[in-house]
Amino acid sequence: MSKDVDYYMSLASPYTYMGGRRVPKIIAETNANFRIKPVMGAQVMAATGGLPVAKRHPARLAYRLVELERWKNHWSIPMNIQPKFFPVNDGEAAQMVIAACQAGQDAIALSNVILACVWEDEADISDRATIVAAANKAGFDGDSLAAKIGDDGILAEYQANTDEAIKNQVFGMPWFIHDGVPYWGQDRIRFLARALAD
Repeated sequence: MSKDVDYYMSLASPYTYMGGRRVPKIIAETNANFRIKPVMGAQVMAATGGLPVAKRHPARLAYRLVELERWKNHWSIPMNIQPKFFPVNDGEAAQMVIAACQAGQDAIALSNVILACVWEDEADISDRATIVAAANKAGFDGDSLAAKIGDDGILAEYQANTDEAIKNQVFGMPWFIHDGVPYWGQDRIRFLARALAD
């Protein structure tokens, strides 16, 4: 059985924020190879019948907050379940993560820093200066990564990730595929970790 995992994610997703925090520990414990693949969430939702948060029924919106509070308390994590900058365009942040990945850097660590900007720090990740500063603070060269935003190769990979996600029937974030088996959501990571440990 392989140790490769395709990790489809969004830099604005609350459940990716929760799950992404646990990925480095799983990598350390299992020596798995997580291939991080930021996707265009709006395209994935449109292709798979999902609705953006703003268009969901009030009953679903109310329960969403109950669930977020429940999981926040379960994991004892710092999290504002109604952050100031959400929904937010995560396109430039995603391109910086892809650039880090292409450069052989720890793109998962960078993604977790950016996710924390939204869900802990009340920061606007659609603002380039904000994500550059966050990357710099975490030990990355934020300016160099930001210089890749809009690069043809970066945009092509971003779109390819999204197309691949849709082809693989991804409909939520985070989403992991290991040995052809899908795992949707931060709460299914325990099953993925068990499979990787076998």
